Amino acid sequence: MVTLTEEMKAMIKDNLGYVATVDENGNPDVGPKMSLTVLDDSHIMYYERTARQTLENLRANGKLVIAVANLATKKGFRFKGDVVLHKDDDIYADAIKFADEHGLKHPEVVPVMEVRRVELLDAGPKAGTLLVEG
Repeated sequence: MVTLTEEMKAMIKDNLGYVATVDENGNPDVGPKMSLTVLDDSHIMYYERTARQTLENLRANGKLVIAVANLATKKGFRFKGDVVLHKDDDIYADAIKFADEHGLKHPEVVPVMEVRRVELLDAGPKAGTLLVEG
């Protein structure tokens, strides 16, 4: 398990992140997740509202990649890890409460990724450089 730095947490908080999965045939799926947030020092979560291909892929293999970058600074991070899908528990209940308070659609599930690897996504030759793995 990896410990997220304050810089990584700020990047997630302040920028739009994209999640990527693959199906059993290796076909990729990617999409923006505006609800992406840091749960704690080693977990990232979001609200899965569309409940289509990304969710199917997560149910099939539990693998997730999250890419977050800042266009102005040309800096970013790629997070990789395994997901637990939360429904009918405290994490899911908090998501429902948040959705109700903000007039949002309820999530189907709340995927929570345990971060196992972080790579640099800065523009240039260092893109993809492994920062930490655990």
